[in-house]
Amino acid sequence: MSIIWVVLGFALLVIGGEFLVRSSVALSFKFNISKMVIGMTVVSFATSAPELLVSLQAALSGSPAIAITNVVGSNIANIGLVLGITAMVGTIAVDKAFYKLNWPVMMVFSIVLYYFLKNDNMLSVFEGAILFLGIIVFLIILIKNTKKDTVVEEVDETLAVVSNFKIGLWLLIGAAALYFGSEWLVMGAKDIALSIGVSEAVIGVSLIAIGTSVPELAASVIAAAKQEKAISLGNLIGSNIFNIASVLGLTAIIKPIPVTEPTILTSDIFWMLGFAFILFPLVFFGKKFEINRAKGFLLVFCYGIFMALLFTNGK
Repeated sequence: MSIIWVVLGFALLVIGGEFLVRSSVALSFKFNISKMVIGMTVVSFATSAPELLVSLQAALSGSPAIAITNVVGSNIANIGLVLGITAMVGTIAVDKAFYKLNWPVMMVFSIVLYYFLKNDNMLSVFEGAILFLGIIVFLIILIKNTKKDTVVEEVDETLAVVSNFKIGLWLLIGAAALYFGSEWLVMGAKDIALSIGVSEAVIGVSLIAIGTSVPELAASVIAAAKQEKAISLGNLIGSNIFNIASVLGLTAIIKPIPVTEPTILTSDIFWMLGFAFILFPLVFFGKKFEINRAKGFLLVFCYGIFMALLFTNGK
């Protein structure tokens, strides 16, 4: 039964996330917000909603380990699994914004998160507010640095003519699906952790993290296979920044998150920092400014080692 709750939870998170993105974009068009700003802010926040609801639900239901490891595991999966598999399907080009802004900001947020958690084994309201303020500053810089004629492919212009009734309906469906999806996923994951004898932290950093990364993985692989557009490394790095700053930041503002599992600070977060750091030399190694099949295989191989060690040590 636990597996059914997890599967249903994942399905509702995917559906809820999709409806929330659609309604948020349509609503933004109603307020005459530019397509570029919608793509870089509204869509980014909306696609982080499943992770936010899962972390918030976990924190409120007495499973803070899942709240933290959901984000840490998602960040590891975004680089090791999503980026790795996508690169194995088709080479990913890397633009200059990677080393000028995106990668340094991701590393700063990752290190700041480690410091906050290590400092007092807690992510407090004040620290959550700092993280969330950081993402707002990052977005302002990002929008200022982006040329006005930049095409943001994630934004569907047909949503500009959607009726108010449809927007309201989509918002209701999205909110309900995200609420029940997060509740069922956390409940099922906790039961699975108990039944197979591993900690909630292990389930959070593996099963839940991979689950919340599946939509991104599917979209990236399909796009790479069809060669319809260049897969942006910036999108995945941006997702990692949002996970730390908006998901954990907002969750901590609503309810402070204590570190209840020692492996979070002794192992999991170092894997997250390692995967984030390795991207920089990887981009300049071999063929510069691209992540090809060989580099993608290396990332997936490292992710496989992480998962193997996780379940070996998590028993």
